[in-house]
This record gives sequence, structure tokens and C-alpha cells, in this order.
Amino acid sequence: MNGIDKITSQISADTQKEIDALAADAQRQAGEITARYAQQAERECGEILARGRRSAEEREERLGSMAQLECRKLELSAKQEMLAKAYDAALEQLLNLPDQEYTALLADLAVKASSTGREAVILSQKDRTRFGKQVVTQANEKLKDGGLTLSGETRPIQGGLVLSDGDVEVNCTFETLVRLQRGAMDREIAALLFGE
Repeated sequence: MNGIDKITSQISADTQKEIDALAADAQRQAGEITARYAQQAERECGEILARGRRSAEEREERLGSMAQLECRKLELSAKQEMLAKAYDAALEQLLNLPDQEYTALLADLAVKASSTGREAVILSQKDRTRFGKQVVTQANEKLKDGGLTLSGETRPIQGGLVLSDGDVEVNCTFETLVRLQRGAMDREIAALLFGE
């Protein structure tokens, strides 16, 4: 039996060697696979972090741009409000001119707006009562063929006048004149107010 024991022992030893070799090879392959997947995981982690940083930077940039845009809109709104107040103040100054200057201004407006010299001058109720006759008299003195008349009609205006010649009217109310100046003078007034 010695021979069979030897053969069995040899087969057992050879099998153990083969098992040990296969286990070592499997362990080596497992180590390689683990290392490869660890590198892949590290690379993908780095890519994910880089994408996350880029995304965060882009979001931060967008939010910064939106904040700047909102700031500019608020600043523009405040400037427009200040311009409106400046025009309101100009209108208020016109309405509060001393009587003599106010009358002269209305007469000058009538002269400049008159095309025939025979229009009717329409004023507000307050101005018609206080200055109507003086305005028409001064305007007619400045016109070559002055034939302006004071209309019995009044308008709900703050100041200024309307010249009427039949169906044709020329609006010289202070509200309209100030509004018309807005487009033409906004830049100049903004430069004075805001140093732009």
C-alpha cells in the first residue's frame, strides 16, 4: 500500500499546489481588478467633483450677473423717479412764478404758438380770472396783426394755455410742454442730477 499512499500523497500534493497556484492567481487578479476599479472610482470621483465645481462656479456667475442686473434696474428706476421729480419741480416753479413773469410767459407762449393772430386764448379757470385780459393784451401788442381774443371757455389745466382757431387747437399747457421736453432734455438733466 505504500505505492498507493505515495501516489495519493503525490496527487494530493499536486492538487494542493494547483489549488494554491489558482488561489494566488485569483488573489492577484482580484487585486488587479480592485486596483483598476479603485483608479476608475478615483477618476470618476475627480470628474464628478470637477463638474460640480464648474456647475457651482457657473451658478455663482449667473447669480452674480442677475444680482448686478437687478441692481442696475433698481438704480435706473430710482434715477427715473428722480427725473420725474425734477420735471414735477420744474412744473411747480412755472406755476408759482411771480404774477408779472407768469403773465409775460403766457403772452410769449401765445405769440409763439399763434399762426394767424386771430385765435382764441383758452386758460384755466383760475388763470382766466386773474390774468386773462393782461395775457391777451400783451400778446396782441407783440403780434404785428394782433387779434387774439380771450375765450369764454376754460380748461381743466394746471397752467399755460390752449390757442383755438375753429377746429384747430395748439396745446401750450405747461403739463404738455414739460412732458415734451422730457425726451429732449433727459440726458442733460440726468448729467446735472447724477453727473453722468
